[in-house]
Amino acid sequence: MKKLLNLRLIASLVGFGALGACYNPPGTAAGIYVGSEPPVARVEVVPTSPGFNYVWVGGHWGWRSNNYYWIPGGWVVPSRGFSVWVPGRWNHDGHGWFWTDGYWR
Repeated sequence: MKKLLNLRLIASLVGFGALGACYNPPGTAAGIYVGSEPPVARVEVVPTSPGFNYVWVGGHWGWRSNNYYWIPGGWVVPSRGFSVWVPGRWNHDGHGWFWTDGYWR
């Protein structure tokens, strides 16, 4: 019984981690401009993969309440037919800095 509960807990955490990696925080969508350059990306310690089919999706800076905040990376199982994560990135143009979402290919 305890082992089953532990497996459920692990599955829930992995599931929420996958959702978090795909979540687009408010203010980081394309078209929202920020006046200052994002900080240098943090160096993340990548934990051991939880399974063969997982892909690491690195963390990035999000924007909320007029400030950058770190969104940690996590292990994600890609949708069928996809295997490579192209990370999102902050871009700059004449209006300021804006976020471009990452995607699977």
